[in-house]
Amino acid sequence: MSAAAASSAHGAAEVIEKTVIFGFDPLWLSTVILIVSYAVLLSEKVNRTVVALLGACAAIVTGVVSQSQAFAGIDFNTIALLTGMMIIVAVTRVSGVFEFVAIWSAKKVKADPIGILVVLSVVTAVFSAFLDNLTTVLLVVPIALLIVEKLDVSPYPFLYSQILASNIGGTATLIGDPPNILIGSATGLTFVQFLFHLGPVALMVLIVFVPIFKWLWGKELVATEERRQRVMRFREADCITDMVLLKKSLGVLALVVAGFVIGEHYHIRPGTTAMFGASVLLLLTMIGERDEAQAERLHAAFIEVEWSALFFFMGLFVIVTGVEHAGLLNILGAALIDFTGGDAALTSYATLWLSAVVSAAVDNIPFVATMIPLIETIEAALGGAEALEVVWWSLALGACLGGNGSLIGAAANVMVSGLGERAGHPISFAKFLKIGLPLMLLSVAIAQLYLYLRYFS
Repeated sequence: MSAAAASSAHGAAEVIEKTVIFGFDPLWLSTVILIVSYAVLLSEKVNRTVVALLGACAAIVTGVVSQSQAFAGIDFNTIALLTGMMIIVAVTRVSGVFEFVAIWSAKKVKADPIGILVVLSVVTAVFSAFLDNLTTVLLVVPIALLIVEKLDVSPYPFLYSQILASNIGGTATLIGDPPNILIGSATGLTFVQFLFHLGPVALMVLIVFVPIFKWLWGKELVATEERRQRVMRFREADCITDMVLLKKSLGVLALVVAGFVIGEHYHIRPGTTAMFGASVLLLLTMIGERDEAQAERLHAAFIEVEWSALFFFMGLFVIVTGVEHAGLLNILGAALIDFTGGDAALTSYATLWLSAVVSAAVDNIPFVATMIPLIETIEAALGGAEALEVVWWSLALGACLGGNGSLIGAAANVMVSGLGERAGHPISFAKFLKIGLPLMLLSVAIAQLYLYLRYFS
């Protein structure tokens, strides 16, 4: 462990010891809170939001962090970005545009089951990049299940491919997957930077996976001509229930994406852009409405916001702030540098594979929330912010693609599993593992090759 890291860790611990309960060692106490919280999260016996909030409160009550330090540790840019995008999507979905795209896409391939699977996978990947993958599967999966029912084919290839495509597409942008939102908010890396550095590798992985999907499920997905005609009789135009709202929503969404790009030059954070866009869209939908109607529209939008997810994030931020203040992350960061010898390439590869393997075993969100401040501690040892940037891309790639390794690897996976179970098609953890894990390892190998060719060759 370096002298600077040791001094920093000792200094942080010395300040906390004055207020920590019963005079316990703050380093050990904060570590125990972190480990217990993660263990309960992994057990899935208690709702994850409750676990995160209890862990956060334990960190404050025991004196590991003060209330002011806890609030300062919450990344409100992340919270604002998530909230704003959730509101925009909640308002937009009322227009029926997402159902329109899904049915239109299915008809373009003449209702051929494997063609529909591939097209919906591409649609999900694109939507996941520019909305977010959790919202995308919530919108697309029910439509996919409806089409599956009409075709009378197995729903599982569609459910599996939706999980895989959502995590691949979410890898490509700042707003596509919660781990990227966390990384971007903590580091200041921009929407354009994410798209420029991660977009190409996400596209490469998707291109490789499409023929694999056909090979895996092509012979299984066969429908009679009569069944295919049932899908062809769907009228996608009937899905659009409010054309005026559609135009307003798409206009605001386009401006928000443009704001992510332009705002970077004026130091306007993505959270502000998303909340501004959400506020403008709400205003546009309420103009000319009576007070009661305005209240109903506002309530309808806010009820679609995943408040439990937002409080889960806030609890995690506080738990991680506790171990950061106690000095644990400085110690782990120094250990990482000792292992890699401060070599940027080896550090990047180690981060990529560690992130992928751990993200397959546990939800990638809490893992990334813990890794961010840890990686920040090794900046000086690697040679500064510029040398550290590729490590951030490695963390993002490992966490997002690693989420495909198991059914609990990412929030989108859990959402698809829930939607499938609700429709009478529960997903087996073991069966998904047999498909997801090998494909995840393949995608991470592609990512390492990409990192080598682009940054280290």
